Amino acid sequence: MTTIWDPITVGGIQLPHRFALAPMTRSRALPDGTPGPLAAEYYAQRAQLGLLISEGTQPSDDGQGYLNTPGIYRPEHIDGWRTVTDAVQERGGHLFIQLMHVGRMSHPDNTPHRRQAVAPSAIAPSTSIFTSAGMQPVPQPRELSIEEIRHTIADFRHAAADAIAAGADGVEIHAANGYLLQQFLAPNANQRTDEYGGSIQNRARLTLEIAAAVAEEIGAERVGIRLSPGGRLGDLDEGPELGSLYRYLVAELAKLGLAYLHLFYFADEDLLTDLRAAWPGALLLLRAGRAVDLDALGTDVESGLADILPLGSSALANPDIVTRLRAGAELNSPDPSTFYGGDARGYTDYPALAA
Repeated sequence: MTTIWDPITVGGIQLPHRFALAPMTRSRALPDGTPGPLAAEYYAQRAQLGLLISEGTQPSDDGQGYLNTPGIYRPEHIDGWRTVTDAVQERGGHLFIQLMHVGRMSHPDNTPHRRQAVAPSAIAPSTSIFTSAGMQPVPQPRELSIEEIRHTIADFRHAAADAIAAGADGVEIHAANGYLLQQFLAPNANQRTDEYGGSIQNRARLTLEIAAAVAEEIGAERVGIRLSPGGRLGDLDEGPELGSLYRYLVAELAKLGLAYLHLFYFADEDLLTDLRAAWPGALLLLRAGRAVDLDALGTDVESGLADILPLGSSALANPDIVTRLRAGAELNSPDPSTFYGGDARGYTDYPALAA
């Protein structure tokens, strides 16, 4: 029987156990999108998790949605991420940089070019976003043209190449959490009448084209992808065809031979079982709202439903969480007031067990 403490190979990477660091926005990058001065320490502190998935990292100016998030599309970004990858790898960890284009989940005040956000259709979500002036409604985005969609695919390809140039072990394509690629999947955000709208196949087209382009650019064994079936973040509703949509999408993605599929999961168990059966490689499973309970986590691995279990805020607050879980030790509690922005407090100052 497989347990959470058994090693596993993902792509070409040997991992010592079945935990990973989930991607978490921390909003501590420099204004130009370069990772902040404490980023290398933050990630290196958590290297014992083995596979570290970075915070969402925009592939272009249009891809940025929040204040002080990092990019990976300029030379200075490559240099900044190189300090992070070096620090992680020196401690035996592996870093995948998550490529996140937020689409309509943005505000001109938060981006370097101050432009209107882009999306599959010109439909604003019924939600607000934090800006330097405080919370503001997310404004109506502009619909991407076919030419701009092709440019967006090229942006992902370029960002993936830059991530590898920065020393990353791979990239994770963010097609979840209410951002651009999931916006194309959701009919309440995508009302296009061209080849990127309407049918399940058309709404899934952009995600598949980006995954194929990135895999071609850097090698499929260096590419993961994150999906959030049933997730309504960003005011999305994937409609009554949710199950059919994700069964189709995962089956098509499986043909690409990617390193892993990462599910941030909100839907029912029957769909999860079907997606597991359709995915031949490593499957990362983060159940929405589940507390860190070693017995419950172990059940998903032992049953074969999951291969790797990404840890979120528990790993944020416990840089040595693997050591703590092995020892059955008490965990530090995360401080939500320090999740986004700020300095070392709530970022690199959580105590390790030895302290």
